[in-house]
Amino acid sequence: MFSGIVEEMATVVAIKRDKGNIDLTMKCSFTNELKIDQSISHNGVCLTVVNIEGETYTVTAMKETLDRSNLGLLKIGDYVNVERSMIMNGRLDGHLVQGHVDETAKCINIKDADGSTYFTFEYKQDKEMAKKGYFTVDKGSVTVNGVSLTVCEPTEDTFTVAIIPYTRANTNFCDVRLESCVNIEFDILGKYIARLQSI
Repeated sequence: MFSGIVEEMATVVAIKRDKGNIDLTMKCSFTNELKIDQSISHNGVCLTVVNIEGETYTVTAMKETLDRSNLGLLKIGDYVNVERSMIMNGRLDGHLVQGHVDETAKCINIKDADGSTYFTFEYKQDKEMAKKGYFTVDKGSVTVNGVSLTVCEPTEDTFTVAIIPYTRANTNFCDVRLESCVNIEFDILGKYIARLQSI
């Protein structure tokens, strides 16, 4: 479980394809604190550390993960938002994030907000999935590339988030442009409520 508060941007230093899987080797400042089998969120995707070597560590993304996320689009040198799992003994600064990305979304608008920035994203509309809680609500939570954010101006297939300068500088929102593909995870609370209403 994660909070959606990104610790830092890791850098992709190697990519190895193995049948339907991809091994991603990353470099970040806390590699020396990691251990094998540890869970880390990568652009909102929970992946397991399978190897540690010097200043780098490696995780494996399987086909299901690649089909639902933007990890298969990564290139060497790209920045990835990383967060270690929550320690359940303090404040929850973001919201409850599972690290189970639901789908990708496309950036369709970027607007200056007098210092901050509004980003609008469009995702595939699916009425059956919406009935299961896969949607956004005004002032609700959503995770974009692992960042916990508050929704504004949601529609059936779009939502907008406001990014303060600190978040833009310290996450890979610094690289988000029009047409950029991002990972989204809808709020787990909405999914549970939708499920309860269906039974």
